[in-house]
Amino acid sequence: MKRAGVIGGGAWGTALAQVCARAGLETVLWAREPEVVADINAHHENRLFLPGVSLDAGVRASHDFVDLARAEFILAVAPAQHLRATLATLSPQVETGLPIVLCAKGIEQGSLKLMTEVLAETIPQAAPAVLSGPSFAGEVARGLPTAITLACPDEALGWRLAEAIATPAFRPYTAGDMIGAEAGGAIKNVLAIACGIVEGRGLGRSAHAALITRGFSELTRVAVALGGEAETVAGLCGLGDLVLTCSSPQSRNMSVGLALGKGESLEAALSGKLSVAEGVASAPAVRDLARKLGVDVPICDATAAILAGHIGVDDAIQGLLARPLREES
Repeated sequence: MKRAGVIGGGAWGTALAQVCARAGLETVLWAREPEVVADINAHHENRLFLPGVSLDAGVRASHDFVDLARAEFILAVAPAQHLRATLATLSPQVETGLPIVLCAKGIEQGSLKLMTEVLAETIPQAAPAVLSGPSFAGEVARGLPTAITLACPDEALGWRLAEAIATPAFRPYTAGDMIGAEAGGAIKNVLAIACGIVEGRGLGRSAHAALITRGFSELTRVAVALGGEAETVAGLCGLGDLVLTCSSPQSRNMSVGLALGKGESLEAALSGKLSVAEGVASAPAVRDLARKLGVDVPICDATAAILAGHIGVDDAIQGLLARPLREES
């Protein structure tokens, strides 16, 4: 593979375009914002979403899907709640069998569908794959060491994609379980908001560790109920991503939780932020999907209730601590 397309000119899309260019691929980054396209092509920098990072000269930006026609695979990095509309617009340009690697981490509101299901409905002729794992955009773009999961049901294609984007600092591990990879990426965003609330409320490291651990149990139960594998979410795309996102205010989702924990409103927590905190939109979808599956997710439930304004932070915390004692399993 010699040519890559990336859809999404935000921080993560720009970072992945940087990865592709460093891997020696001819790379076209599609961005909706004209100023992002102009900035990348004229100055090799995305000052709107990823300021201070010099981009590889091999990254070329465009706002026309036609410019992706020569790509041998496409990384789809549009936010989860906008992915359906983006893919529907792209569909006429996609030939049968073109690999589309889904990089958004979320569950679609309303339909409660994973991104692979959205892709199957909008571009059924594509060959699907999922990229997920512990990865901050700024660190990846600067070339700091990163390892991720690249899940693809076609094992041979998965290896080809991994070999295409691998660099000395960006290491993909292949897997066949797209459901597990998607569930891990989507649910950890909701749990990161909860961890941010714990930090913002000053509840201590013990509470933080307990929330990550019990949250991981919720994540695993939902993934398995969807048809994913517990082994998958025990890896980079589940546990690894959860630990990273719940441990640093660099995480957009954790930063929202921090603000809520300190008493700010959701509107104030989100104001002035250009990048999307996927967990805010995914929280009610995760809650509803878990109910549909008959899976108990008390932390995700409480987080969704706080975000909706149905319960206060302190009442939600007390509700979780007052749950009946049970065996850990």
